[in-house]
Amino acid sequence: MKKAYRIKKDDEFQLVFKKGKSFANRQFVVYILKREDLAHFRIGLSVSKKIGNAVVRNHIKRRIRQTFHELNEQIVPGHDYIIIARKPAANMDFHEIKKSLTHVLRLARVLKQGQKR
Repeated sequence: MKKAYRIKKDDEFQLVFKKGKSFANRQFVVYILKREDLAHFRIGLSVSKKIGNAVVRNHIKRRIRQTFHELNEQIVPGHDYIIIARKPAANMDFHEIKKSLTHVLRLARVLKQGQKR
């Protein structure tokens, strides 16, 4: 994922937490903030040390990034997304993570309608 699509700075994370809306299921919490100045979306990832060691956390983050890469055409641009992984995400394979994230993004109504996975 290109650098322009990432949220890295703490103050950017805090802005999304404070002003954004949150949507959740058992595996993920997604905070969404609309940004008028962006032509694309940006994502920030948060995976707690409670979930597992660095290998497990990086594995989850890679799968989340791949999901967003595959859903790139369906995701509404002009938003910042913060994805927080919960404990059950550690035991999921890629297809389960994709299905779960798609579910949360549909709840948030940020997936374009009329397209299939």
